[in-house]
Amino acid sequence: MIDKDTQKVLETFPIGKEPHHLIATPDDKSLIVANAVGNDLVFLDPVTGKVQQRVPNIDDPYQIGFSPDQKWFIATGNRLDRVDVYRWDGRQLKIAKQFPLAKTPSHIAFTADSKIAFITLQDSNQIAAIDLNTLAVLWTMEAGSAPAGIWVTPDQKYLLVGMTGADYVAVIDWRTRTVVKQIQTGKGAHNFRAVGDKRHLFLSNRVSGSISIIDQQTLSKVGEITGLLPGSDDMELTADGKTLWVTFRWARSVGLIDVASRKMIKTIRVGKSPHGIYFRTRAPLY
Repeated sequence: MIDKDTQKVLETFPIGKEPHHLIATPDDKSLIVANAVGNDLVFLDPVTGKVQQRVPNIDDPYQIGFSPDQKWFIATGNRLDRVDVYRWDGRQLKIAKQFPLAKTPSHIAFTADSKIAFITLQDSNQIAAIDLNTLAVLWTMEAGSAPAGIWVTPDQKYLLVGMTGADYVAVIDWRTRTVVKQIQTGKGAHNFRAVGDKRHLFLSNRVSGSISIIDQQTLSKVGEITGLLPGSDDMELTADGKTLWVTFRWARSVGLIDVASRKMIKTIRVGKSPHGIYFRTRAPLY
């Protein structure tokens, strides 16, 4: 737990075996940590960082996400080659269906109407679409080399998919299941974070150790932040939009980037393989 004003580590506390991503509940009253090897979800108080509860028997949760209508919760089982869809009533999770999806289901995105969830299948180079009304797999398609981060553009026309096994973002017309463009970025194109202006995205390039800036209207790269540490991964943006925080999975550190100058201004040592990152007060997610 880091004080983002003083930029000091306040506390380090055990969660379990191999915690990965973390997200807030829709009411922002809890922070959920996906405890992959521990096979549970850990709910934390987002103010104090203290454990509120553990939800057991959640198999191999890697990436997790709520649908925009807050009715569905999805956990990808990275090692199990499975995607679990839960119903969420605001308090509890109830399993709705488990989908065998190989290989290595990774990141998640939803359409704005919460009708479809998209899952990247990192080690089969595919994307799967799940119909949340019928709880059926609509389709799978070839996407590119090791697809990871996935994003639906604000106009709902395209999927943007970071190719961790390559150096580009694939622009996919998901209705026709066609790759219509490749946006050249950096090696290990991995994950997205919105700038908050409903137009631009940050994209972490894990191998290059850089961050690209993507324009969702022109579907092009408009900037690059370089000179970072290895393994740039998840990102979070301060509420004023001035400082981007990024986890460096291969450098045991979190970095702070001044958005205006596009320079890294500080690194904070945190421990082995930092992954998900969350601010209680942050810039808009879209």
